[in-house]
Amino acid sequence: MARTAELPATSAAARDRVHELLRAHHPHVDETVVADALLVTSELVTNALRHAGGVTGFAARITSGRLVVTVEDASPLRPFVPTDFQDGRIGGYGWSLIRRLATSVAITTTPTGKSINAALRLS
Repeated sequence: MARTAELPATSAAARDRVHELLRAHHPHVDETVVADALLVTSELVTNALRHAGGVTGFAARITSGRLVVTVEDASPLRPFVPTDFQDGRIGGYGWSLIRRLATSVAITTTPTGKSINAALRLS
């Protein structure tokens, strides 16, 4: 993955990068698509920060009418959907949201953890 000079330290910083990319290269994209893209970005980065040892790589690009967001983290463990919400725990819906909103999701094991690519249609 081509690495940016500076990794986003927060999900808000990653959302800002994606929002700037969309506005610069796809200015007429529907606001619902923008909201979905920002939510997917936020969840990927938040999951990396909270559960996977931090963000080790980040990229966002537009190709063939799709936004592709890639987040690398330091854990080889794949995300999962909790099966028991009986314990009163709040949260655990991020991975389900990513899979529902993205057109495609691919997880690749890397030498230092994993890479998750999520693609969303822009039209």
